[in-house]
Amino acid sequence: MANHLFDAIRNAIPSREKVFIDADDGITWTFGDMLDSSARIANVLRKFGVGAGDRVAAQVEKSAEALMLYLACVRTGAVYLPLNTAYTASELEYFVADAAPKLVVVAPEAAERLQVVVSRAGARLETLGEKAEGTLFEFVADHADNFVDADRKPEDLAAILYTSGTTGRSKGAMLTHDNLLSNALALQAEWHFNNTDRLIHALPLFHAHGLFVAANLTLLSGASMYLLRKFDVDQIFAVLPRATVIMGVPTFYTRLLQDERLTKEATQHMRVFISGSAPLLVDTHRAFFERTGQDILERYGMTETIMITSNPYKGARVPGSVGYALSGVSVRVTDPDTGLSLRAGEPGMVEVRGPNVFKGYWNMPEKTKEEFRSDGFFITGDIGMMEADGRLTIVGRNKDLIISGGYNVYPKEIEQKIDGIEGVVESAVIGLPHPDFGEAVTAVVVTETSANVSEAAIAASVGARLARFKHPKRVILIEDLPRNAMGKVQKNVLRDKYRDLFAQ
Repeated sequence: MANHLFDAIRNAIPSREKVFIDADDGITWTFGDMLDSSARIANVLRKFGVGAGDRVAAQVEKSAEALMLYLACVRTGAVYLPLNTAYTASELEYFVADAAPKLVVVAPEAAERLQVVVSRAGARLETLGEKAEGTLFEFVADHADNFVDADRKPEDLAAILYTSGTTGRSKGAMLTHDNLLSNALALQAEWHFNNTDRLIHALPLFHAHGLFVAANLTLLSGASMYLLRKFDVDQIFAVLPRATVIMGVPTFYTRLLQDERLTKEATQHMRVFISGSAPLLVDTHRAFFERTGQDILERYGMTETIMITSNPYKGARVPGSVGYALSGVSVRVTDPDTGLSLRAGEPGMVEVRGPNVFKGYWNMPEKTKEEFRSDGFFITGDIGMMEADGRLTIVGRNKDLIISGGYNVYPKEIEQKIDGIEGVVESAVIGLPHPDFGEAVTAVVVTETSANVSEAAIAASVGARLARFKHPKRVILIEDLPRNAMGKVQKNVLRDKYRDLFAQ
């Protein structure tokens, strides 16, 4: 039988003996080990009554075994539901109730506190820890290392990823076998991935970046990876001499820049450094080039579409830009109200159509309908500007748009001006309720510890370069900006914290 995604993974394997994973626990996995282990787990899933279309939820720590569980789900035709390890029991209760999984796999230490939540949903609970610890692997040794993969078509569901839920109820994005496969193949061609590559994998496995980009791309290229449980600077430099690629979030690169071991000599053998999941500061891009002679390759995507655009592998990687649409993907910028396409250089809503775009939101047909145009374009919620040649720059999120005194203010424009001030590390511009203006432009700024940068100096610098309606009404200095697990600044947290700043 044909399994759309796993057949492609199987066909990309150079040999059973080729190393697939070098894990930081000292264990090496070959592609043969991957096939055997995923087959055994798939047989266990079948024993548990998990079949095609059934959901399997996993809230487990990063490990090679966790990756095998995902692959076993693909092989059985189950729908994999990775959950952030930071979610609390009450948050998990929502996801389990909404997705109605047949099986929930958690870390051994979490089993007792989650048992009631899982039982209430009528699901089976098993555990999975490091080095195959937990109840799930107690069944694995008794099962065969061969498995007849379930028949799965391109349009069949492979995974559900819940959006971060920064505003309102989290939505489950339904991703198909072809969403995952087509996107990985497009990235493989764009980034020139091949079976000689050795990827440093320090990203979470519950997120699209770590699972559907980094892991799937390694599998479908027959490449190898250094699987690190978390980002650790010393571990990065330990494996760096043997690696060719690293994928990370901007925080990875700012931390590497703080280490004197980051030099041209240490990185000259690296093929490419890739960044995503959050905007990369222009200063970080430039500082990294100055230290290493390498331009970080920034790309753009989201849970519902995986990757959409990328700066070119060969060509100018423009700081602040996210590059061009991937092969087979169409991107346009439109007027948010009318849906009409805008001219080059005009900010508007980023919309995307292609084989990477998800099937819709789980159990939310009306919400799904709202997010798609009649011609099939998905409304991303991101505000961007496109150049005449198709290069895209993201200005911000539509929900982050500030309407102050009737004028539209795009935070990114102000943030870029503030971030360029000497002594400023980074900034976040938000709109706060204001009795006169409706919303007041407010800048929350992180400065260098030794820098003598005042709120007044920042306001004056911005005031000299931007129209008056864009001037921050207040500048707030703090030590760190709040971020989620993937390094994205949580502006909703800032808006909640300072919401009464301008109250009468």
